[in-house]
Amino acid sequence: MPQLYYPKEPAHLTVRSPRKLEEPLDEDGIEEVTIKSFVESSCPSLFKPYRSTWWLPNGHFQTAFCDVGDFSGVDQVVYQRTLLRLQDGGTLQVGLDFTPPSVETDLDPKTPIIVALHGLTGSSNAEYVRAILGTACLPKEKGGLGYRAVVVNFRGCAGVPITSPQFYSAGHTDDLRCALLYISDIYPDAPLLGVGFSLGASVLANYLGQEGEKSRLRGGCLLACPWDLKKNSEKLENNFLYRNTYAKLLGNKLFRLLERHLPALNKMPPSVLTPHIPLILSIKSTPTLITMDEHFVRLVGGSPPTFPMPSAHDYYRWASSHQRLSGVRVPVLALNSKDDPIVWALPTDEIAGSSHVVLGVTQHGGHLGWFEGRGTFLGRGKRPPRRWMTKPVVEWFGALGEKLIVDDPGNDSRETKVCARRGVMKENGFVVDPDEGKRDRVGYRVLDKDEGAEILRYYP
Repeated sequence: MPQLYYPKEPAHLTVRSPRKLEEPLDEDGIEEVTIKSFVESSCPSLFKPYRSTWWLPNGHFQTAFCDVGDFSGVDQVVYQRTLLRLQDGGTLQVGLDFTPPSVETDLDPKTPIIVALHGLTGSSNAEYVRAILGTACLPKEKGGLGYRAVVVNFRGCAGVPITSPQFYSAGHTDDLRCALLYISDIYPDAPLLGVGFSLGASVLANYLGQEGEKSRLRGGCLLACPWDLKKNSEKLENNFLYRNTYAKLLGNKLFRLLERHLPALNKMPPSVLTPHIPLILSIKSTPTLITMDEHFVRLVGGSPPTFPMPSAHDYYRWASSHQRLSGVRVPVLALNSKDDPIVWALPTDEIAGSSHVVLGVTQHGGHLGWFEGRGTFLGRGKRPPRRWMTKPVVEWFGALGEKLIVDDPGNDSRETKVCARRGVMKENGFVVDPDEGKRDRVGYRVLDKDEGAEILRYYP
């Protein structure tokens, strides 16, 4: 059973009474509960034992299987893609993959939407993303929640083109703001729920901490969040085994991402990244994560004037999400594993000092593994073991979407409201949020079909 860490002074939430879920909402059908009580009543799987797959006995095996396992036979998801052009320079793009596709399924416009952020160099097709969405987006009659979902693919990932020398990072949140602005504009009555995986969890945690009560998301879930990037980096770099396995594995993923976009970058005017590209390419051995962060991410991992940063260590200090937990004002469930070889510093003190965040820590599970059950040995025959994390995450989203009441101060009827849409206006062809004032980076324009709209299908 996971060890749970709660705030010392937990927030109180307004929720539907379990006895009144199927009845019209009235004063007798609501109650005030603490975030602790809300988690305990909503996520029964957190209070049952988690037993890892016998042939994946520790975090190293669990993490390795994420890369070598065959997951093509499970959790198939069909996406419909929308590309957004952002305001900063009018050239930058973010890819949004919606499921189920609107051309195939007509859901109620009030259906809750899960907004997912993938991990480092991941995509909407990542097996850990599909493990959640493959269940949450199933119709209720098939055991799912019947929700809609959209995966925010970071710049340069999942086939999203790079049209200027800017990428993404663990602390850059403006791209998420633009995505949420678009989603809440086309689905103004839908509750928006966030889930982040690893680096995506860091982005989500930073966003929630920065936005506080203004968050467009009514709640979130953070899976294998790296929290304190500086301490994690020190662990990876100062240990011979970790430096030559995990640090190089992560560094190589960033190297391949940069390499994939070199043809496009070479056609662009010189930038702050330009003199560093030959240095990276000249490295004879596989670069470690801190090498790529020093010569790549800290330079172009976000928008000016924040980027470029003086050093990778400055980037780590700035992007570490544990320092922003006190600002979170919507219910959040975070899950980490004690034997995660990539994330080892957990923010138990910061959780205690927060008001809306609960942290569950399992003994085993590795980094985004959490495999349980037998499956077929080594996942042969496209039958890998299932991920334990799916159960509490789907339970959590079910509670956020159906139990939680978000009060609208201007409405006395106590109806369930979503404060996701604060009004948008058009400016120079872009949709922008007037609440952002002069922050012209938070705006978007949808690319037309000729510019990249497509249906993406993932089958075994």
